[in-house]
Amino acid sequence: MKYYLSSAAAVLILMGGIGAAMAEDVIVVQPAQRVVVQPEQETVVRQYVKKQPLASVNLLGVELKLGSPVPDTVELREVPDVKYRVAVINDQTVLVDPETRQVVEVLH
Repeated sequence: MKYYLSSAAAVLILMGGIGAAMAEDVIVVQPAQRVVVQPEQETVVRQYVKKQPLASVNLLGVELKLGSPVPDTVELREVPDVKYRVAVINDQTVLVDPETRQVVEVLH
């Protein structure tokens, strides 16, 4: 009988923990959509960066890929006629969605 009581108590404790975890706020980050940068736009971005050099921000341990978050400390520059903002991070030019601050393209 003690075995059944212990098992039932353990189940109740586990279910209570699951319920408490489910009651906490959940933040859902939408994955970034792959952006198709037209060659003309890429040329505009490259020319802009060449004419308006941006200092590279070194972020240790950050892998730049589609959807990577860009910290608020990184300055995003507006490029004329381009929807996304540009930054140079770890010597790589990236396009960033200004609303989500997620990398949408890494220009090679």
